[in-house]
Amino acid sequence: MSSSNSARTRLHVVSGKGGTGKTTVAAALALALAEQGRRTLLVEVEGRQGIAQLFETEALPYEERRIAIGPGGGEVYALAVDAERALLDYLQMFYKLGGAGRALRRLGAVDFATTIAPGLRDVLLTGKVCEAVRRRPDGGGWAYDAVVMDAPPTGRITRFLGVNDEVAGLARVGPIHHQAQAVMRVLKSAETAVHLVTLLEEMPVQETADGVAELRAAGLPVGSVVVNMVRPPVADGLPPAGDPSGSDADRPVLAAALERAGLRGTTALAGPLLAEGRAYGRRLALEAAQRAELAGLGLPVRELPLLPDGADLAGLYRQARRLRDLEW
Repeated sequence: MSSSNSARTRLHVVSGKGGTGKTTVAAALALALAEQGRRTLLVEVEGRQGIAQLFETEALPYEERRIAIGPGGGEVYALAVDAERALLDYLQMFYKLGGAGRALRRLGAVDFATTIAPGLRDVLLTGKVCEAVRRRPDGGGWAYDAVVMDAPPTGRITRFLGVNDEVAGLARVGPIHHQAQAVMRVLKSAETAVHLVTLLEEMPVQETADGVAELRAAGLPVGSVVVNMVRPPVADGLPPAGDPSGSDADRPVLAAALERAGLRGTTALAGPLLAEGRAYGRRLALEAAQRAELAGLGLPVRELPLLPDGADLAGLYRQARRLRDLEW
């Protein structure tokens, strides 16, 4: 991982179509940064407690809690942002209404407001994350060297990150306007990179391409594309999809080869094996086409292999080691 790029990029926003493993990639990236000796905050904004499950720990509270230490001396802290608590923080920070905010909470007004106004939730969530990015305890250095956000899916990421632009336009003066502008300055700066996680399949790749176009149109900085769950090749030299050498005309040849290898019932085996080979060839062709689509986006493309045992803690650390050595 390039030290110059890592020093510049302090907020890594990780998005992706549902099912692509974006939470796993976000957690692995946070660990990779910690392995470089960086103090890193991993933030969850969707309330799913996916980070706690990955790190095999109890549900995260609304506080920054250390959950891992990297070999390089860095640390990973985690935070599950709660919109209701973030609103109370906001009221206290800008209006000194901590007591009034708690009274509103007891009446259910805070929960009502954040439930009926999804845009307000996004304002609070992005605001809390950017506060962590900008925080300097006692006016000294940064509280965190890097912040990694496990963000909403690709289809919603541009609106989620850009909501404070709308707020700044509506509230043209006052603390709300200034806070919204401050958040957007962080999100649109060179300190931020939005990484999109995808699979080598048509729908996720198309959604990734659409997401990149929307982010660029909104002036939001796009970082890398992470291709997750890449399956290893199972054989070399197989005919590509549609190649006549992989047709049923080869069945007698394959059956004879299997018989020479000492197998029985080779005539019955040859047909299913050829079908499997053709299916594999079609998958390779599809993956090659998707890689070409991603290459056309003009972004760094990183690949992470499929974890055969699932995204357990050991697998998470293996993915972190792979990301650690990449340039971001």
